[in-house]
Amino acid sequence: MNLHDIGQKAGLSIVGKTEMPVTGFAIDHRKVAPGTVFGAFLGSNFNGEDFIPAAIKAGAIAVVARPKAHVVGAIHIATGEPRQTFAHLAAAFFSPVPKNLMAVTGTNGKTSCVEMTRQIWHICGERSASIGTLGVTTSDESLSTGLTTPDIVTFLSNLNGLAREGVSHVAFEASSHGLDQFRSDGLPLAAAAFTNFSRDHLDYHGSIEAYFEAKMRLFEQVLEPSSSAIFWRANPDDKWINTAIQRSEACSLKVLTVGPEGNFIKLLSTEFSHMGQILKIEHNGIKKIITLPLMGTYQGSNALIACSLAIVSGLDPDKVFDAASRIQPVKGRLERAVVTGRGAAIYVDYAHTPAAVEEVLTALRPHVAGKLITVLGAGGDRDKGKRFSMGEAALKGSDIVIVTDDNPRGENPSAIRASVLEGARGAFEIGDRRDAIKKAVILSGDKDIIVIAGKGHEQGQIIGSGDNMQILEFDDVEVARECAAMGAQL
Repeated sequence: MNLHDIGQKAGLSIVGKTEMPVTGFAIDHRKVAPGTVFGAFLGSNFNGEDFIPAAIKAGAIAVVARPKAHVVGAIHIATGEPRQTFAHLAAAFFSPVPKNLMAVTGTNGKTSCVEMTRQIWHICGERSASIGTLGVTTSDESLSTGLTTPDIVTFLSNLNGLAREGVSHVAFEASSHGLDQFRSDGLPLAAAAFTNFSRDHLDYHGSIEAYFEAKMRLFEQVLEPSSSAIFWRANPDDKWINTAIQRSEACSLKVLTVGPEGNFIKLLSTEFSHMGQILKIEHNGIKKIITLPLMGTYQGSNALIACSLAIVSGLDPDKVFDAASRIQPVKGRLERAVVTGRGAAIYVDYAHTPAAVEEVLTALRPHVAGKLITVLGAGGDRDKGKRFSMGEAALKGSDIVIVTDDNPRGENPSAIRASVLEGARGAFEIGDRRDAIKKAVILSGDKDIIVIAGKGHEQGQIIGSGDNMQILEFDDVEVARECAAMGAQL
């Protein structure tokens, strides 16, 4: 495929010797080979325009950059939004992609929703995959990418590879960072879902309003008119979700709501059991029961969003609801790590925002016959304003709180803990995360539940930054199991 054909397919007119064949796309000059289209973007740490000469020397035949960028020896595709233009061109190059593409955005629940959707598709016999924080997951393998929404080249290359392997259904996480940086643009999405909205990532977006606007790009700029837009609707007074619904309707999207206030799938009631929950729902005027083998109310909401995505992809609703009863826990999302020798169940969850902490504890409370013990910290070099509220949510929802380190990164760990403790006065403070988990085990009894919040699926603990950064091996699930095994000696 040459540059002219790619531009035409992307709806762009490119001036110059466009008959040259394109061999690939790159946003890292070190990955440029002869025939590559190079994207030169302004970043928070680097200016990609500084590397244009090196990219051209390595063989770049075209550079997507701002009009004022200096490009000599290659076609300059000048644009006011280089990331967006690059995304559309790359999407035209990396084809085909799976025919059923669906995106999930929201503050919490994205990972669970896309993975549950993949599982439902798989159980119903479809070749499927999910892409997000857990990597690229198919029915037989998982490839870690390390980003909620991978860079546009990696993302599109993965989609193209999945399509060539016969995968027809893909659900992916659309993070606010990824949407703001146009990493989902140019794709033919069939549907998108919005799980919920609360404060997060203000260190990047600056304000909660800007954060919301980044989310809305998925519905107002990425989804095509008449596509399905799915929203979790539990509270009729949720101003953010109400605004998102109104603006989506204004874009001629097919708005479907799910939850207690849902018009597509209505949640009638939830009954909790020791091993999960029973959801009574209504769809198309018919009442159904789903026996969900997962703990926590929000897992029920994630499962119903996944069911909605599967149904709008064309699957039979009865088969979808039956498949939901066989969903397996998603790694690091209210994952039961172990039951201690004393009988306390330990769960690991990725909750790292005030709303997520509150949601996890609210979800577990109906299952607790004794004490609810929470171990949590807050990440360094991230939104400092949420730390007090995280501690406050933990104190309000728990019987015992232990404040520890998360990923301190470049900040002083004790200062981070102090901020969390401001909202969780009277909590235990144990900086070493392993020791904090040990303490939780020591304090637990046979009817108690321990939740280790913040890191979820992560396999390491980030200490320091820049040249001084270290990533120490640390898996909350494995450490919980080790501490539980040592329980009698603690």
